[in-house]
Amino acid sequence: MLKKRIIPCLDIKEGRTVKGVNFTDIRDAGDPIELAQKYVEQKADELVFLDITATIEKRKTFAELIEKIATAIRLPFTVGGGIASIDDAALLLNAGAGKVSINTAAFRDPDLISAIAKKFGSQRVTVAIDTRFDGRDWMVYINAGNTPTPLRAAEWAIRAEKQGAGEILLTSMDADGTKAGYSIEVTREVSKKVSIPVIASGGAGSMEHFREVFMETGCSAALAASIFHYGEVSIPALKEYLSEKGIAVQR
Repeated sequence: MLKKRIIPCLDIKEGRTVKGVNFTDIRDAGDPIELAQKYVEQKADELVFLDITATIEKRKTFAELIEKIATAIRLPFTVGGGIASIDDAALLLNAGAGKVSINTAAFRDPDLISAIAKKFGSQRVTVAIDTRFDGRDWMVYINAGNTPTPLRAAEWAIRAEKQGAGEILLTSMDADGTKAGYSIEVTREVSKKVSIPVIASGGAGSMEHFREVFMETGCSAALAASIFHYGEVSIPALKEYLSEKGIAVQR
């Protein structure tokens, strides 16, 4: 049995870690390097760093911070935000990122997924999908969640896999920052439709929420931010809890 991964996510804005609710109401959460070092000590399995304003402001994710993080920690991490070309991906991977996460640019040009996968390997390409329930289905949103599209999340995940994505980072915008639990329905659907790993994101508020998403969906990992940043849940305690519930985790 593959062990489930626990992944803290650090949303980066102007060099600081921030956190919001439903992609708005952003507040400061601390220094990204200090938080990253804390998560290494707590034995997180991976980290994700997302420059949350890079796409909107037409900026590139800054490689200098990535280089500092890569120097400061010894833990696999993914970087996303404003990646729109092979050169953008190369800059971040060469700076020390293990994987790149692409979202808006991949949706607009799915061939970008194939190009990056061909050059660096599918295992280094994560396609991030932001989704919201419209009353009928879970639809894809781009531009940091500001622009709706006519495509269903599951359909886009299938296509992304065919284009060469090695992983899907699935974020429920409805659940983001609410601490009310992961969006089980869409996570279950996407996990069933693809054979690559799916990271559940959005809504973690308790250890029980992690147990629920691992037991009720086929996701390979669960990502969270504020409950880790503000010390509401520690990763060692979470892993102990999940192990006691019969869920295989890396210890």
